[in-house]
Amino acid sequence: MRTLIDKYSQHVYHVAYSVLRNDQEAQDAAQEAFIQMYKSLPDYRSEGFKTWLTRIAFHKAIDAKRKLGRRAAEDPGGEEKIINMPGRDEDVLTRLVREERQDKLLERINQLPAQHRDIITAYYLSEKNYEQIASDAQVAVKTVESRLYRARQWIRKHWKEDEWRE
Repeated sequence: MRTLIDKYSQHVYHVAYSVLRNDQEAQDAAQEAFIQMYKSLPDYRSEGFKTWLTRIAFHKAIDAKRKLGRRAAEDPGGEEKIINMPGRDEDVLTRLVREERQDKLLERINQLPAQHRDIITAYYLSEKNYEQIASDAQVAVKTVESRLYRARQWIRKHWKEDEWRE
């Protein structure tokens, strides 16, 4: 448990802070997230651990923000203190999930045979067109087309979507 806290404490704090924008409240929400994580470990279903923990932290921060809002609403004359959650904070979880998927994809691409990895990286990640790739590799455009075709075929044959996608 200590290892998990050491490894993810900064990340969980940043997620909470992105919602709460208050250091002490973010620390409290992060602590609550780790307590919830510990309680929920038996239910963990081998999904992306960081994504799962991020969801917990995000929801704990939202809960804390709601409590702050209720306290401010109950405070006479405290209407201006009511905290509204900006819509962009909801994108934090979406961004983290996307980044985790990108990391998994890059890991998979790095496991491709070299000739396939180079063409896939150039076309999809560097967003080069056939002519640019052909010029860089000093080959004909048709060669680029056939290499890309073979790389896609290799991926279809060797990667099963359910093995690497959440």
